[in-house]
Amino acid sequence: QVQLVESGGGLVQAGGSLRLSCTASGRTFNTMGWFRQAPGKGRDFVAALSWSGGYNFVPDSVKGRFAISGDNAKNTVYLQMNSLKPDDTAVYYCAAKSGITWPGSSGSYEYWGQGTQVTVSS
Repeated sequence: QVQLVESGGGLVQAGGSLRLSCTASGRTFNTMGWFRQAPGKGRDFVAALSWSGGYNFVPDSVKGRFAISGDNAKNTVYLQMNSLKPDDTAVYYCAAKSGITWPGSSGSYEYWGQGTQVTVSS
């Protein structure tokens, strides 16, 4: 049984930092990523790392504040979030897939975690 388990969410003041973790079990993946969804909005791409594809990608929307890293041996990815803003408030989801193609499409991912809430207060 494949599972993605996220941890590290919580409440933080604006300007603060949080580090999310996601560990996959049941199989290994070539690409793991993070998305977020705020209330009433769509699911937005936040970051992705591909061991097989050899890339580590963060979109311009969060570049300079967010960084993704991973431990292939542990099948784990981390999302370091700094200088958090109230607009970063959302449920953050971990996702994983076998492919190494464009990581920003949520539809390309095969497995999803249950999500972890991040709330940034002003």
